[in-house]
Amino acid sequence: MPMDAVEATASSRGGVPLAELVQALGGQLEGCAARRVQRLAALADADEHGLSFVAHPRYQAQLQASRAGAVIASPALAPQVLQRPDPPPGGWAAWVVPDPYATFAAVTRWWRAHVQPRPAWRGVHPSAWIDPGARVDAEAHVGPFAVIEAGATVEAGAEIGAHAHVQARAHVGPGTRLGAHVVLGYDCRIGARGIVHGGTVIGADGFGFAPVPHEGGRRWDKIEQLGAVRIGDDVEIGANCCIDRGALGDTVLEDGVKLDNLIQIGHNVRVGRHTAMAGCVGIAGSARIGAFCTLGGGAIVLGHLELADHVHISAASVVMRSILQPGQYSGIFPIDDNRAWEKNAATLRQLHALRERLKVLERRTAP
Repeated sequence: MPMDAVEATASSRGGVPLAELVQALGGQLEGCAARRVQRLAALADADEHGLSFVAHPRYQAQLQASRAGAVIASPALAPQVLQRPDPPPGGWAAWVVPDPYATFAAVTRWWRAHVQPRPAWRGVHPSAWIDPGARVDAEAHVGPFAVIEAGATVEAGAEIGAHAHVQARAHVGPGTRLGAHVVLGYDCRIGARGIVHGGTVIGADGFGFAPVPHEGGRRWDKIEQLGAVRIGDDVEIGANCCIDRGALGDTVLEDGVKLDNLIQIGHNVRVGRHTAMAGCVGIAGSARIGAFCTLGGGAIVLGHLELADHVHISAASVVMRSILQPGQYSGIFPIDDNRAWEKNAATLRQLHALRERLKVLERRTAP
């Protein structure tokens, strides 16, 4: 939802008492205890009615220039929050917590739940179509023109957005939100408290074709994809992602996985718990991604490879071999004729050893 709509709602209430937020989320309030918050904002954009945060001493200059009426800060930085020049009426306020970034994240969730307007429709919208064989909990919400097919289950507190499609025997866990135009394919499951943003398709056919000789070349005969997709709890999937169903077994996203927009997850991929991927990542079929991994934007993992737990892939890198040790990995190499590329890549991997040998020779020949 646009921030201006959130701000308008908060302003119409005269703002949220900062003390109410502190009581709800923990921490200590110093300075102006009567301050009210009308919006959440970055340090540079906030005014006296805004709430911001500072998480690191390197942002002290931005803090001193900020007009944020209230700032979430660590104990070490709280005095600087209160000592800023030209305070507004009542003075500055510091919300003191051990981890300002984590608290700010909690504030955004509180703000969405308590301030952001909810959809006008609640319950089942009259234009939605629900098969008599589907089970939709009385506390679930189904939006305009959504479709729930036979055998599907939508649990309590789940929200199915406008034009979303929950296919036969699919399962939506409690408190999970499917955005507008999301497709949850037949037999696919998503657990509790998930968020799937608009346009994402879960359970499309994986890219499986058998090459068959044909008229001097070859054609591609379809291999039916007979598996499904299983998604755990607390998973968030961005807009316009595609998560393919498995060919025989299932494609799996474990608990806590976070996907940005425009991500492709191929058939039979398994993504470990609490792994996060930035936009335009592509994971080819049957790859295994460990737990607590991160993949930067545009990174590619080739099929049937494995990444260990705690592996971090830099943006735009192409993973061409399994990585079995935790750590940060990067790799960007220009495209070329394949034979030349392989020779260059092999040479590149020896550069460090060649450099050390050269240094030894230089020392031997030095006057």
